[in-house]
Amino acid sequence: MFSYCTDPQTLSGLTWLSCYLTTGKHMQFYISFGVVLLLLAITAPTALLFGFGGAAAARSRIWPVSWLGKGYIAIVRGVPDIAFFMFFVIALDQGFEWMRHQLLCPDWDQPIRQGSDFVVCTQAKLPLGNAPQWIHEIYGFSLAVLTFAIVFGAFAANVLYGAMRAVPQAQLETAAAYGMTRRQIFWRILVPQMWVYALPGLGNLWMVLIKATPLLFLLGIEDIVYWARELGGTANPRFTDYPHGDWRVWYFLALLVFYLGFTRISEVFLERLMQKLTHGQATTGGDAQRKAAA
Repeated sequence: MFSYCTDPQTLSGLTWLSCYLTTGKHMQFYISFGVVLLLLAITAPTALLFGFGGAAAARSRIWPVSWLGKGYIAIVRGVPDIAFFMFFVIALDQGFEWMRHQLLCPDWDQPIRQGSDFVVCTQAKLPLGNAPQWIHEIYGFSLAVLTFAIVFGAFAANVLYGAMRAVPQAQLETAAAYGMTRRQIFWRILVPQMWVYALPGLGNLWMVLIKATPLLFLLGIEDIVYWARELGGTANPRFTDYPHGDWRVWYFLALLVFYLGFTRISEVFLERLMQKLTHGQATTGGDAQRKAAA
């Protein structure tokens, strides 16, 4: 906040606006954009890891492993995202606390389920009651990342499973004829070639992931949607010393510009990555590049 912002009642025009946009609450609003970007930066590779594991399991010849991979894909994809987010985070949190309770409080003689309450010993709480606020925030964010990764990992697994099946079987058979093991065929032939078939689906999934970040608001995290709603509404003294009318349309317009800009940057990046992957490949994209170079 600027030095001339000490008395909001004496301000007007651009001076008032400059002070209003640099309050502590607005700084938290700006930081929340970084929270969204951090969520995407962590969730995307983690979801891809879940997806790769699910796809590899689904195509396994060991039927329990294959059943596990296909079951993960089918179950998670079949549950509405909002229902999964609302239920799974609570279940995951309580699951962690239950395991800690069994280890740290073996002498506990009371039921954990007491009506609608879930009660564990103090040592098993996550985070601990006396933990700093930043520990609580990191823990909540970590649960959100894990939930996002599991949900979108199932969709990524379905995309990668289809991409693995799209690699020409003749190439795999040729590799086997040259004496390569199944492991070598998987890592040296199948995996390098499947990305060109998987990228369109993964690109769409990335766009959906970007649009799903407002679900952080449902998980109790103070994200950009939370701050846009609170700061844009008819502000109360808890949020600002600069009262105003209902400005939510302007705050959500800023979110619209942010998401549209970010998705456009993603589209350009994905298009260039697709051109690089299809170069020299026997695909529609590769044929188009050869014709353009001719």
